[in-house]
Amino acid sequence: MVHRCVDRLSLAVLVSAFLGAGAPALAADATPAETPSPITAAWMEASKSFVRGPTKIALKDQAELNLPEHYAYLPAAPAAKLMSRMGNSTGENFLGLVIPTGDDKAEFFVTVVFDPAGYVKDDDAKHWDADGLLKSLKEGTEAQNAVREASGIPGFIVTRWVEVPTYQEASHQLVWSVETRAKKGPDTDPGVNYNTYILGRDGYVSLDLVTSLATVEADKVRAHALLDAIDFKSGKRYADFAPSTDKVAAYGLAALVAGVAAKKLGLLALFGVTIVKFAKVIIVAVTGGAAVLARWMRGRGAKKDPTP
Repeated sequence: MVHRCVDRLSLAVLVSAFLGAGAPALAADATPAETPSPITAAWMEASKSFVRGPTKIALKDQAELNLPEHYAYLPAAPAAKLMSRMGNSTGENFLGLVIPTGDDKAEFFVTVVFDPAGYVKDDDAKHWDADGLLKSLKEGTEAQNAVREASGIPGFIVTRWVEVPTYQEASHQLVWSVETRAKKGPDTDPGVNYNTYILGRDGYVSLDLVTSLATVEADKVRAHALLDAIDFKSGKRYADFAPSTDKVAAYGLAALVAGVAAKKLGLLALFGVTIVKFAKVIIVAVTGGAAVLARWMRGRGAKKDPTP
């Protein structure tokens, strides 16, 4: 099941993800007291590559992301390296990460992907079965739990729609969201995969955000704003499709929910359901850690030279 769900790795989650190096030592005017842990070192290295908004980010030769103020973009190479250090993997279509930098309460980050699948027909959006799609997501997730558990990664389940799949024909935007819970044991703070897509002539851009049920209402506003900030280039828009010459995707719009999505959900939920959950416990133990990291990030954002 692919919730291309990303990982709630924003400010507080960043602390959780690389705790071990002493988050307080990351304040803007502080020097680390000890050798950073591998994950902390990876994060600090990645921060050198931040591109801070407002600015335009090229998404290959297809589109542009008008990155707003108070967000940072981490390009594909350093972003993939950081994801790998945190136990997540990325594919060849992965373009980077978007991270909020202006709010120490934000606990998410967004993966950016362009999939050159071809022109995705949207006819099925007029008559798809939301209940059937949810069932497919649940079954796909359960099928992948065997692989996760064999790798020592806890399984998880999809429980319900947080947002039923919705397609805006005029803007060619698809949005859907599900709740995920740990397969075993209590889960008092369910994860939420908030998935957004915009279709183009040669494929689609997806921005996938992972957050919690407690914050999804606030975070989804950001997800929609980022989706609206993507513009396909002239000649690459959905309306530019040439039936006689262009590649047509092997699947329709519903597959981005229950098919292709299911496969990606398995990938991103690994991080969202394991590292993030465990990290939250650690955050509680490090009083003020998230706030310190937020100050550090904002402080670095005010400098022209983003290197530590």
